[in-house]
Amino acid sequence: MNKVKVEVEGELDSAKKSITGAELLIETLEEAGVDTLFGYPGGAVLPIYDALYRSKTSFKHILGRHEQGSIHAAEGYARVTGKPGVVLATSGPGATNLVTGIADAMMDSLPLVIFTGQVGSNVIGTDAFQETDVMGVTTPITKYNYQIKQLSELPRVVKEAFHIATTGRPGPVVIDIPKNISTQASAEKFNSDVHLPGYQPTIKPNPLQIVKLADAISKSKKPMVLAGAGVLFGKASHELKMFVEKYQLPITTTLLGLGSFPGTNPLFLGMGGMHGTYAANMAIYECDLLINIGARFDDRLTGSLEHFAPNAKIAHIDIDPAEIGKNIPTEIPVVADSREGLLALLNSSIEVPDNQAWKEKLQANKANFPLWYERSEESVSPQWLIEQVYRKSNGEAIVTTDVGQHQMWAAQFYHFDKPDKWVTSGGLGTMGFGFPAAIGAQLGAPDEVVVAIVGDGGFQMTLQELSMLKDYQLPVKVLIVNNGSLGMVRQWQEKFYEERYAESIISSPDFVKLAESYGVRGLKVEKEEEVPEMLDAIFASDEPVVVDCRVVKMECVFPMVPTGKGNHEMIGVTK
Repeated sequence: MNKVKVEVEGELDSAKKSITGAELLIETLEEAGVDTLFGYPGGAVLPIYDALYRSKTSFKHILGRHEQGSIHAAEGYARVTGKPGVVLATSGPGATNLVTGIADAMMDSLPLVIFTGQVGSNVIGTDAFQETDVMGVTTPITKYNYQIKQLSELPRVVKEAFHIATTGRPGPVVIDIPKNISTQASAEKFNSDVHLPGYQPTIKPNPLQIVKLADAISKSKKPMVLAGAGVLFGKASHELKMFVEKYQLPITTTLLGLGSFPGTNPLFLGMGGMHGTYAANMAIYECDLLINIGARFDDRLTGSLEHFAPNAKIAHIDIDPAEIGKNIPTEIPVVADSREGLLALLNSSIEVPDNQAWKEKLQANKANFPLWYERSEESVSPQWLIEQVYRKSNGEAIVTTDVGQHQMWAAQFYHFDKPDKWVTSGGLGTMGFGFPAAIGAQLGAPDEVVVAIVGDGGFQMTLQELSMLKDYQLPVKVLIVNNGSLGMVRQWQEKFYEERYAESIISSPDFVKLAESYGVRGLKVEKEEEVPEMLDAIFASDEPVVVDCRVVKMECVFPMVPTGKGNHEMIGVTK
């Protein structure tokens, strides 16, 4: 009798060691150090959600109200923390609703690990209910993607995905999990060792290229530094500041590079590109050496390639070799992590270039052609609004935006002195990004003030995520720059389409009542005299708030480089 009892207990012990694929996934996520999971349940991931419900995980699940909101929140989280944003969605429409966020993360080099449910392995390819070819859809917009074929692959693939997403040039990785893999059980301990001989990003620079760049700096009369988001991803802001100040080099940044160098430093000329400053763009046009650190020479920065830095020797430090020489011919290519490249330069023998006359000219441009705007007596000037946000937040807030006029005004008039305070959609230019990204940023940095500066058009694309503010008690401050239009579209129609405002003038709900219906405080300001008191109140509060800011309807973003023109052919430089 006792022998039978022992055998039964042994069988029970053995059964307890057997876990499902869903349970194994959660266990693997915990081992990866995940603390936040953004997701939305559905049929193909019900086994995973059931395992979440039954488990005592160390991470929290954040329920969005639309998969696009969830993935943009994960992007905001990744941007401010440097850790991968982790997303879970079901098959079919759940997966396809993530596509915009995946593409956005790919363009802006944000580390994401995305799990999509899939129909059972036995019906893949039969057009089963809620089946989508996730691999085919996401291959062009991911750094890598996987579909799990057998349970034994799961721990290794998850570990590889986190490694790929966060090393080299960061990016999104998708893992597609058939439902039967989630329900399959095994007591076996599977190998999770990562062995990727074909994936070995170059981190340290070639010493000979550093010597060439050091020599070019010493001999330059008109040097210029261009810093991109790669400086931020490489955690190289301190080294960049040391490098620029040591050799007294004028500097500009891309849109996504804002904050990589202090915006109030005298050597900073402002953002470059389509809506950059006159001083920055003319410096790029006239320089004899352009040192690009971590930027990809996209078209919004370069304008007409024919006229981009026409007299300059181009040096480019980038961890992604595919970006070097892709758009702009490069004489000194340096494949390396931005921090390692800068450290190599700081440890090199470089003579401070004789560029005093150059610096004086650039400072004169900066003083004589500053960013400008005209105040309004009828409604709120949007540029002035951003300046007030900067002052009232002491320049310490994390600022998120959508794409459009409000994005450019924020980039121009909020001076980012610290890294990782600026969260915006650059390469893809995604409306609806700013608000959920602010939610993710707040979750990633709970002690920081987070301000979502959004347009009335973009906010209406993801406003359902107001539920998350209430559910998770997140003190995000939402400022709607409300001009009653799709502002940048309207501006282009005004300037280049003879004022034919085709479908760019839009209506909006009562944003105050809308916020209140979600249990969030709502405010409206229509006059500039109302703004300081409003900002004092919201920054003193530890609760979320939505503010409808009625701004000048026909205001434009200046200066501006028209499409097809060079950066030296800006319009709107002066009043």
